[in-house]
Amino acid sequence: MQEVLSVSNEVAAELATVDDGILDALRDRLGIALLLRGNRLTLEGDDARVGQARAVVDELVELVEGGQAIGPSTVDAVLAALDAAENPREIFEDVVWRHRGTRITPKTVNQKRYVDAIRECTITFGVGPAGTGKTYLAMALAVAAMQERAVSRIILTRPAVEAGERLGFLPGDMLAKVDPYLRPLFDALYDMLDADRLNSYLEKGTIEVAPLAFMRGRTLNDSFIILDEAQNTTPEQMQMFLTRLGFGSKIVVTGDVTQVDLPREQASGLIHVREILGAIDGIEFVEFGNQDVVRHVLVQRIVEAYKRHADETGTQRRK
Repeated sequence: MQEVLSVSNEVAAELATVDDGILDALRDRLGIALLLRGNRLTLEGDDARVGQARAVVDELVELVEGGQAIGPSTVDAVLAALDAAENPREIFEDVVWRHRGTRITPKTVNQKRYVDAIRECTITFGVGPAGTGKTYLAMALAVAAMQERAVSRIILTRPAVEAGERLGFLPGDMLAKVDPYLRPLFDALYDMLDADRLNSYLEKGTIEVAPLAFMRGRTLNDSFIILDEAQNTTPEQMQMFLTRLGFGSKIVVTGDVTQVDLPREQASGLIHVREILGAIDGIEFVEFGNQDVVRHVLVQRIVEAYKRHADETGTQRRK
């Protein structure tokens, strides 16, 4: 079967961008022959695949005309949304935060579920590989919540696991010593706020970025609290952190259970916690997979290759 679609100049330009590889992604994912000449897009293959391709192209056209940037990962996201009988535009048009003309939105079905879970639940766990937007989306939601006055402050924390005894040999005070572990959180914040405003928030304590050890003994009210790299917490640290929850607060915990830096004999709090809290109302666990990776397509393949190797060799971490 062959079908020829007419698309606008804007859509044709987006589809034809060589570096993005959108046309290659359409061919690979849909298993059809596809040719773009000017404003004419020709689809050729069996009836079912051409019909599926037409549905995907229609959604891509809507996204481009709605001002969305598209790429190869968008093709995967649209396919996943259609398979799940969901409207792709409801995913891509859910703007979490805007900054200087940049819109932060979910890019996959699971990212949309994650965003919805954070909005609806008091405690949300986002578990999955690097590049799936777990921390970035949580931080965008935190900034949005503070700007909307739903919370009065943001607290971002990470365990400084690898420091150990080497921490004492680093120059500076304690905050200077743990800065390398917290730097990715600062980088994301600078993507979402003007530098002057962010520095003002940090000076006033409206936004606090601190190692996990600094959370002990506190009760955190009216706060949006994010624990990143939670796979490197012990069960005791995880319990300590979760019990910091105060009135009017929300907690998001993110991590990747395939990248635990703790000693092998030490249990991971992120793996352990699901067995204990998985059935409690108000707590949601959202699992991400390689299909949710929104970095370079090779990152998806790397994540999948490591997962396949761990499954085949039985080396995946179980505690």
